[in-house]
Amino acid sequence: QVHVAESGGGLVQPGGSLRLSCTYSGTYFDFGAVAWHRQAAGKERWSVATITRDGTTRYTGSVKGRFTISRGNATNTVYLQMNSLKPEDTGVYYCNFQELVINGAYRDYWGRGTPVTVSS
Repeated sequence: QVHVAESGGGLVQPGGSLRLSCTYSGTYFDFGAVAWHRQAAGKERWSVATITRDGTTRYTGSVKGRFTISRGNATNTVYLQMNSLKPEDTGVYYCNFQELVINGAYRDYWGRGTPVTVSS
C-alpha cells in the first residue's frame, strides 16, 4: 500500500508562485508515473501535469510554460512548481501516484489534495 500526501497549497496573488509537493511512501513494485490533477469548484478533476517513468513530462495547454513538474533529489517526492499563477488555476490539487506492477499494469494511489487559491 502506498500513502500519498500533498502539501504546499495556499492563497497566492495573481502572478505569484507556489510549489506543491507530493510525497509517497510505503511498499510498491516500481515507479510508474506521478500526475498532478486539479479540480475546481463545480468542475471535473483533470490532469494538469505528469511525469512518467522515463522522465517525460506532459502538461495541459493552459499551464504549459508556467508549471514545471519534477522529481526531487529524494526519489519519493515530486514537485509542481507553479509560476505566473492565474485565478483560473484555483482548485484543489491532487497527486496521483501510479505504481507500475509486475504484470505491466498500473495501480493508482491518491492523496487527499491541497487547495490552491489564486486571488487578489
